Amino acid sequence: MSPAAARSWVVPLAWTAVLLDGFDLVVLGTVLPALLRDHVWGLTPGTASVISTFGLIGMTIGALAIGTITDLIGRRKALIIAVTAFSAFTALCALSPSAFVFGLLRFLAGLGLGGCLPTAIALVTEYARKGKGGSATTTVMTGYHVGAVLTALLGIWLIQPLGWRAMFVAGALPALVLVPLMIKYLPESESFERARETQANSAADVVGGLFRGGLLRATIAFWVTSFMGLLLVYGLNTWLPEIMRQAGYPLGAALGLLLTLNLGGVVGLLVAGRVADKAGVRPAVIFWFLGAAVFLALLSVKLPAVGLYAAVFLTGGFVFSAQVLVYAYIGKTYPDAMRATGIGWAAGVGRVGAICGPILGGALLSAGIAYPWGFYAFAAVGAVGAAAVTGVRAGRAREDAATPVP
Repeated sequence: MSPAAARSWVVPLAWTAVLLDGFDLVVLGTVLPALLRDHVWGLTPGTASVISTFGLIGMTIGALAIGTITDLIGRRKALIIAVTAFSAFTALCALSPSAFVFGLLRFLAGLGLGGCLPTAIALVTEYARKGKGGSATTTVMTGYHVGAVLTALLGIWLIQPLGWRAMFVAGALPALVLVPLMIKYLPESESFERARETQANSAADVVGGLFRGGLLRATIAFWVTSFMGLLLVYGLNTWLPEIMRQAGYPLGAALGLLLTLNLGGVVGLLVAGRVADKAGVRPAVIFWFLGAAVFLALLSVKLPAVGLYAAVFLTGGFVFSAQVLVYAYIGKTYPDAMRATGIGWAAGVGRVGAICGPILGGALLSAGIAYPWGFYAFAAVGAVGAAAVTGVRAGRAREDAATPVP
């Protein structure tokens, strides 16, 4: 296969893999009402929260481990293994006989899913045309939100006639097409092939490289920023409808605002990537986190309907794109040989923020102060993210990393 033909397959295959991440974002929330209503396994809201946390922990470990493995066995193999593992364990969720087995399978599926994102972004960044790394990354990440929307629609179509188990069968089916296509058409990273011919790295070498050669400061900054970014994404996706309902908006309007938030995320991704290509990814990341903080604070103000939907749309455009721009910045900062490891570890630390986001929103709701203080708290998180990313020295990290350590 020619290099041009190989390049043409990278984005659609990576986009589809990232779509699975979007599926996982909302599938549990889609089936939980049916599980709780029918008293399946005697499930309670508390047990459901534990199961949700199991999945996120699996994704955290998967991102940390598989992100590093990609730099040892290759991007192509790692992505194929990750998609296969996630799909297999997702299919098995449909056969779960108990809440414990269901939670265990969600954890194992999370291990595979956690490896999809860093590997997909590493491949896309490498094969992107020169100067287009930002838009390539954000375009691929639109699959995340498309997957979330499609899963919500599947829930409407499938759960009532076929039951909740059908959702997990549907989530596994894409692998029957995607994995064979990856095996046939997905190219291996050229930088990985070159590195394999010249040196043999251990896992310790790859991970340790994140802290050497001038990268320590950048690595810490990326971890803090990613933590804040995913705290916002998961916190808002989990609690925005309830916070808006407490503000006095009807439930139907609150759910419409959640859809508007995610639609804003898709548009924001397309705009953010192009801005990053033209203005530079570092100023784009800082601006997007600051924009998220401003519009989150604005949501604390009672607005007329048109103004409210516009504010929520713009909030989604800034919140979701800010986190993706972090991945684009990481891909630009780290050398080719450790790009997937850098993204994987930042995504893994970010998953801890994903766990904390719903906890923060739930605590504010329990205290009865989610409106308006929830929006102020999330705005502060966005401001901290903007401040943290300034810790990456502009234009220096890649050059420093290329300098041998004495």
